Amino acid sequence: MIEIKMQSESLTIERFEGANYEQRVLRLIGPLTASTALPFQNTLRGENAATIILDLSCVPYMDSSGLGSLVGTYVSCQKSGRRMALSGVNPRVWQLFEITKLEPFFLVFPSLMDAIEALTNAGSA
Repeated sequence: MIEIKMQSESLTIERFEGANYEQRVLRLIGPLTASTALPFQNTLRGENAATIILDLSCVPYMDSSGLGSLVGTYVSCQKSGRRMALSGVNPRVWQLFEITKLEPFFLVFPSLMDAIEALTNAGSA
């Protein structure tokens, strides 16, 4: 578990193995904002799993810097031939995706279990 504490905001990142060795689950706990985006990106740079699932069910809000860090992670995964998916996006965060017209770029699942199941079955099909 990695904990990033910045001023009054803190972001904890819990790291789990997915359904197999090619999947990594990162559960973010706390806001993804300007003060936590850079440490978040640095944490993601160390991940080399073929599929990364970011569980956002415990992210209460995100600002434009947080969204930018997700886009950066998405681009990095695309360039290296890896998959990235999001799960558990709450309505407040989803609205940010809609306002910025970025929702079509991300593979989004309602829950972590939905993401793991779909991405595991997709990989074996």
